[in-house]
Amino acid sequence: MTGAVASASRQAQSNFPREMLARMAFIRAFEAKVMALSQTSPPQVPGSMHLCAGQEAVPLGTVAALRDDDQIIATYRGHGWALAAGLDAHAVMAEICLRASGLNGGRGGSAYMMAPHTRFIGENSIVGAGTTMACGVALANQTQKNGRVVVVSIGDGAMNQGSVHEAMSFAAVRQLPVIFVCENNGWCELTPTSDMFRIERLAQKASGYGIQGATVSGTDPEVVRDTIALAAERARSGQGPVFLEFQVPRLWGHYNKDVEHYRSKQDKASAVDRDPIVLLKKKLVTAGAMSGPDADALVAEQDLVVNELADSVMASPAPDAATAHAHVVATAVARAAPNVTGTRDMTYLEAVNAALRAELESDERTLVYGEDVGKSGGIFGAARYLQRDFGAHRVFDTPIAENAILGSAVGAAISGSRPIVEIMFADFVFVAIDQLINQAANVRYVTGGQSSAPMVVRMQQGATPGSCAQHSQSIEAILAHVPGLKIAMPSTPQDAYSLLRAAAADPDPCVVIESRGLYQTKGTVEFTDRSENVGEAILRKPGKDAVIITWATMVAPSLVAARELEQDGIDVGVLDLRWIAPLDENALVAAVRSAGGRALIVHEAVRTGGFGAEIAVRLGELCQDVPSLRIHRHAAANTRIPASPILQAALLPNAGTIKSAVTNLLR
Repeated sequence: MTGAVASASRQAQSNFPREMLARMAFIRAFEAKVMALSQTSPPQVPGSMHLCAGQEAVPLGTVAALRDDDQIIATYRGHGWALAAGLDAHAVMAEICLRASGLNGGRGGSAYMMAPHTRFIGENSIVGAGTTMACGVALANQTQKNGRVVVVSIGDGAMNQGSVHEAMSFAAVRQLPVIFVCENNGWCELTPTSDMFRIERLAQKASGYGIQGATVSGTDPEVVRDTIALAAERARSGQGPVFLEFQVPRLWGHYNKDVEHYRSKQDKASAVDRDPIVLLKKKLVTAGAMSGPDADALVAEQDLVVNELADSVMASPAPDAATAHAHVVATAVARAAPNVTGTRDMTYLEAVNAALRAELESDERTLVYGEDVGKSGGIFGAARYLQRDFGAHRVFDTPIAENAILGSAVGAAISGSRPIVEIMFADFVFVAIDQLINQAANVRYVTGGQSSAPMVVRMQQGATPGSCAQHSQSIEAILAHVPGLKIAMPSTPQDAYSLLRAAAADPDPCVVIESRGLYQTKGTVEFTDRSENVGEAILRKPGKDAVIITWATMVAPSLVAARELEQDGIDVGVLDLRWIAPLDENALVAAVRSAGGRALIVHEAVRTGGFGAEIAVRLGELCQDVPSLRIHRHAAANTRIPASPILQAALLPNAGTIKSAVTNLLR
């Protein structure tokens, strides 16, 4: 190191505490101002805010230790993290104040700001949910070999969340370059942390996963910086994740309306004694780096800066109501039909394997993973031989941790990878459905179309002999209820191939729900050079007397029923929806009109709340001019699904019951 460089380095070191004092004071003033705006009568800014007073040193010290391209995911107490990461202060405050100039145009608000196009991936208002997403971001970094580290912050209360444990398991197994930062302020929302744990230090939990952990004071930004620097060096060098517990004071309540009636005066006083701004001022004055009045003036100056900022923000316009509907999913772009490159007779399950292979071959960003997906090729064999042919870095096994699987897919997708993940049974998605509903489906909307989560979740469902009520449910209506998700329901080997490829090419999160009962059915599959369009139904059989509208397992028995009715002189069509989100309304309306307005909707899912009800109402709205419109439903009975095939048969639609239902419709 030359003399000039060494001198500059020493100067930067000596300026660091002063810079940190100013920046911590800015964040404190920022938080005080937005809280004040929310506490006027009536409030100038509505809603809850979770403020970080007393914790400012952690994000600032962390960012000081990182590379400019390292990434951050924050807990919902994340304003300080957003500012420390370098986001524009006006954009951050305007988002909290729900203005059009906000980071997300008022769509995210205080607790859910997102900026995946920057180093600040975003906050997460679901406790602990950001940890599995951080694993996905780190997985993408690892795959891309870009040397980045991702830091994810949580509060002490999150240490009892299952998602956090799944994330730590996943990160440890994959040796991911992620740093888990726990800001322990002594309170799990309104409950003392000491009441919720039976260990002295939360960092002790890390050793159970084989992760290096440490408990450190979070009130000194220099200590935070040096600790993070060591952790980042370890993670960046391939030695795996690190867990850091920073002990910080909570100076204010859990949120902006919290009067803290549950908190003792002694606890509040103890927190004030550990105020990082007061401690840093004292440190600077004691070291002779600043005088007391100078330090006070530096802090007071930030109030003036923030007041000017707030005036600018509050004078800016509110969002345009006309934009509220925009960016739920990408705008559909119709493409020419793909070219056929070959054909082969194969089973539905083999067609799934062929589609996965095609995506791995055509796009190096594709990752395929899930429980038992790698070495064994999956419990049903859908991924057989893919790890052998494409390597364990692209096709791999995960812990039995559905939240980690789905959350990491979200993080990987927003970071440039194209994950295709498997949930073994559709029934199992409910232990991790937060990652689909609250995470994946929100990315495009909250960011106003700047980012998305192009991922595919494969799962299979339906009743088969011997499968119990926890392995037999048909859940498509639940997922179709969520704006932002696209739901495919293949009924043939060809569609098992084509719909999976279409989902993999789509810019939004897609769920492909396969049918376990169809896995061994055979058919001719046409391989293509690219994917088809998403959301297109197929009229499997035209008919002028009535049309059966169905999907997945009910397509085959519906065709059998239609052929038998044809022998009786009744011409019945069969429309296979293939996608229930987006729904092909044009095909629906055309099929119903051509059938004289008579439609029977058939599905394996139970009748109450099934997707058939949505279709019926939609047709009622779209076909009001059809004088003879008549719509019936035929579905599984409103019961749980038993394991006995005899009992199952008594509950589920079949060709005979479908035929009878059509006859009743025509009467």
